Amino acid sequence: MRLDTVQEIERAIDALTPQQVEELSLWLDQRHPQLIDAQLKADLEAGRIDDRINRAIADHKAGNTQPL
Repeated sequence: MRLDTVQEIERAIDALTPQQVEELSLWLDQRHPQLIDAQLKADLEAGRIDDRINRAIADHKAGNTQPL
């Protein structure tokens, strides 16, 4: 199977099993961690995940969390 375009790669990824997607994610993170890091940094700086952070803190303070 040739994957010459981004669209072909996207279709191939959509056909993966959940385990294969996890393996791909790990592979990408190991080889290109800056991609994920840059996106997270941009999201944090733009405040796009503030509500999730605040909700997690509130849940923890309310005793709705468990130790890992």
